[in-house]
Amino acid sequence: MSEEALGDIAVTSRPGPTTRIRVRELSGSTARDRRDDLATEEPLEIRVSAPDGSRRTVAITMRTPGHDFELAAGFLRGEGLAGPGDVNAIAYCTDDDVPPEARYNTVTVHLKGPIPDLPSLDRHFLTSSACGVCGSASLESLHDRCRPLPRGQLELTPEFLYGLPDALRRAQGVFGKTGGLHAAGLFTASGRLVAAREDVGRHNAVDKLVGWAAMTDRLPLSEHVLMVSGRASYEIMQKALAAGIPVVCAVSAPSSLAVDLAREFGLTLVGFLRGERCNVYSGVERIAGPTG
Repeated sequence: MSEEALGDIAVTSRPGPTTRIRVRELSGSTARDRRDDLATEEPLEIRVSAPDGSRRTVAITMRTPGHDFELAAGFLRGEGLAGPGDVNAIAYCTDDDVPPEARYNTVTVHLKGPIPDLPSLDRHFLTSSACGVCGSASLESLHDRCRPLPRGQLELTPEFLYGLPDALRRAQGVFGKTGGLHAAGLFTASGRLVAAREDVGRHNAVDKLVGWAAMTDRLPLSEHVLMVSGRASYEIMQKALAAGIPVVCAVSAPSSLAVDLAREFGLTLVGFLRGERCNVYSGVERIAGPTG
């Protein structure tokens, strides 16, 4: 298929994080044609395989290409399907049922043991970049695989929190080109950015971070802070809990279930973190300074 047939979107064998197109820009009474960069959105199918040769698809999500193996590893960790010690290898899929043009959109996680026999695998996780994935439908089910986080030694100042949004924004290289991506950043208590990931889906960005930590043997992230560019949802809090992250900060509002999860499992949740103001919804004991 020609480039013109695809609306000026170039066809490549391996999709990248940005796609260049031609647009007409209107400004007042003038118009001009120019090139523009868009955040790429492509499907990613996540499969798992066992040593006995069995294979299953566990997720199909829309994502921004890049760090695909981390996304798969983080997703499986967040859903309780595989921890770092359960994974033998991760690779792009070369199964016969996957056409060559789709192989960079299909990842297989090769497990060391059998595929988990979990109720959540009775259906595929059909997800989108907008809504994310939640394998556990309620807080009660989380108790089967997650424990409340200990208080620990982490204590943060309000000034530390106020600096997180700008620090994350400076790490958003693709956002700077497209203006259309969510981001998640992992910080130490001293304010150092350890890693940042971008994606059209805010949950995917968190999965990529958790997957990076899992693949580099850094879990649990008990002395780190997660900063996300959007709102704090139940899914994001679930992923943070599974990774052992005690503090989650968001530029926008949390959902009611996100707050419930944070309070029940001992996470600190900060929302509306903009400029020099924020709301602390849970875990105020980790924030130094006046709380009254």
